[in-house]
Amino acid sequence: MNDRANTIAGWALGAGIAALGLTIVTGEYFRAERPEKMGYTVEGVEQEAGEAAAEEKPFAFYMSQADAQKGADVFKKCTACHNADQGGPNALGPNLWNVVGDPVAQGRGGFAFSDALKSKGGTWTFGTLDPWLKSPKAFAPGTKMTFAGLSNPQDRANVIAYLNQQGDHHLPLPPAPSAGADSPDKAAAEGKDAAQKAANEPVQTEAQAAKQPKGNVAGEAAPATSGRQKDRRE
Repeated sequence: MNDRANTIAGWALGAGIAALGLTIVTGEYFRAERPEKMGYTVEGVEQEAGEAAAEEKPFAFYMSQADAQKGADVFKKCTACHNADQGGPNALGPNLWNVVGDPVAQGRGGFAFSDALKSKGGTWTFGTLDPWLKSPKAFAPGTKMTFAGLSNPQDRANVIAYLNQQGDHHLPLPPAPSAGADSPDKAAAEGKDAAQKAANEPVQTEAQAAKQPKGNVAGEAAPATSGRQKDRRE
């Protein structure tokens, strides 16, 4: 009986050793190498993002065509912390009625603003609300506002137009920048090119003018030529 038990144990031990060896050999054979590039590369994504940033127009352009109704829809993202109703209460964030044109981080029914935002000073205008809505943490590092921001400049303009209506100030929207207006740098460059072109124009000498057929150089402004010319009326 003991011999039989020893035999069974020996076979079990041998099977375990064989299985372990097979596992090691299989792992070495099918070992996967770490790829040089992890994951999939989506071509053109970084380029498109860079192009979009490069093509962004001055914010006055977006404000000139801002739509307050669309801004009300975008503002729904903010309603978890804010309301813009006249006489509305503060919540996680302050009530935003009449915020456009009011001092930054003041009033608002005694709302406890962060020191980071209070240190900014100034007034909430279109120009200050734009960077604030784009990235609160970049505008006022240390702010308690956790909202990541609105990356789309037209969305920001629309929200500002909506908030501009939710108050008494009603600041006028800026006119659209003129697309055909030349910048001073462009005008200076064109003037320089014109001067260079004039300097490169060949100047006709008196001898060259004398050889020209009659009628090519004539009139009171024609250059005088050397030598005497017989009067053709004689």
